[in-house]
Amino acid sequence: METQRVAVIIEDDKDIRDLLNAVLQQSGFKVFTAPNGTEGVEAVRTHNPTIVTLDLGLPDIDGFEVIRQLRLFSDAYIVMLTARAEELDTLMGLEAGADDYITKPFRPRELRARISAMLRRPAPARRPPRPPRPRGRRRRLRLPQGTRRPPQHPHPRP
Repeated sequence: METQRVAVIIEDDKDIRDLLNAVLQQSGFKVFTAPNGTEGVEAVRTHNPTIVTLDLGLPDIDGFEVIRQLRLFSDAYIVMLTARAEELDTLMGLEAGADDYITKPFRPRELRARISAMLRRPAPARRPPRPPRPRGRRRRLRLPQGTRRPPQHPHPRP
């Protein structure tokens, strides 16, 4: 007997959250939603999902920090779903641990196809939890030689 797959949606926009909920339920997932990063991290910890969809622009902590926290204890597939379309954001999201990066507006059928493609790959072996990095040290994004460094805060909040 196969257990139902679980998905967690971390999205502050209720309309998008509801759309993602419908798409993932139609794909056979049991879905849990969170309107901010803190609740999202806790939902992933509680429900141990197969898939996490994550917005970058959350009201409490940004999506990059959410990924860093999730990767300390979860090997779920993470799909970034965000309005940020800059190449630097995509690179930073993938470097932080996302498995895919889709910009809004997105096509629901494409999202479903990308998730199906991810699930066809073998699941990674469970990693032992990594010890937390010391506060005050930042991991630097490595960019190709000759490119300029990203700003400290590439997207300040209004």
